[in-house]
Amino acid sequence: MKVFITSKISSVAKALLVKEGITVKEYPKNKTISRDELINSTKNADGIISLLTEKFDKDLIDKLQNCKVIANYAVGYNNIDVDYAKSKGIVVTNTPDVLTDATAEIAVSLILACSRRIVESDNFMREKKFVGWEPKLFQGIQLTNKTLGIVGAGRIGQATARRMKGFGCKIIYYNKSKKVEFEKELNAKKVTLEKLLKTSDVISIHVPLNKQTKNLLDKEKLDMLKPTAILVNTARGEIVEEKYLIKLLKQNKIFSAGFDVYTNEPNYNKELLKLKNAVLLPHIGSATFETRDSMAKLVAKNVINVLNGKPALTPIT
Repeated sequence: MKVFITSKISSVAKALLVKEGITVKEYPKNKTISRDELINSTKNADGIISLLTEKFDKDLIDKLQNCKVIANYAVGYNNIDVDYAKSKGIVVTNTPDVLTDATAEIAVSLILACSRRIVESDNFMREKKFVGWEPKLFQGIQLTNKTLGIVGAGRIGQATARRMKGFGCKIIYYNKSKKVEFEKELNAKKVTLEKLLKTSDVISIHVPLNKQTKNLLDKEKLDMLKPTAILVNTARGEIVEEKYLIKLLKQNKIFSAGFDVYTNEPNYNKELLKLKNAVLLPHIGSATFETRDSMAKLVAKNVINVLNGKPALTPIT
């Protein structure tokens, strides 16, 4: 059996696969694999470990001659036409749970960086502009008693809320279903998206990207934000109408925004680089040593199970 890994991930994955007698080929370069290379490398593979940067659409899936499983090295899977893959007998898996804490930590980090103007202050020091304490120097927003709005109260959204509760935040959330235990634990309240956007001091986005959530926060919704609001996105860039959000930031119509994801990654809008009231991260939500190792173990175990005729551990249903 042959497995192709589309990028250099933790060596844990390859070790587990080789131990099972599986031949493993990894893309050797430290850059995103090209479409042509992806087609040539996967057409005869029995299993594939993929990244978000690779688009497995109908055209590519049709070229997979032996594939039984595509194990996505991420919790999101908007890069794969899951329904079409399943119609071809291909199991698609992802990596839920193992990256929850790491991504929640990044969401909280962005909230803190935005509210207390950490990046601006750091640049100020590096530019040797500090000459002494000033009463109004880099004043930010205190989080105590502020309202945190969670857009998508799944694993990561709830984990983020738990951490922010420790800062004294009141929790409201928008979600398709009511989260009874979450409400009991944090005294959280389910509200409409419109009410969340109008009343939250901090908004943190945690919904998956799909047809229903693409541009969920469009121009109309973004105009509902308070002028003192902070918006943080660690989910997918396309959930927010990015160009209009940039316009609001330029005009100081909201206080700040934190980005770990962008529309049309790996491309990003260069206008973001000009904004002092935006904190920009290179999609590092799950980038801890512990989490990336756990993700590698999970994708490998999913592949091993499927190739041995067993159920996948985390199939996308």
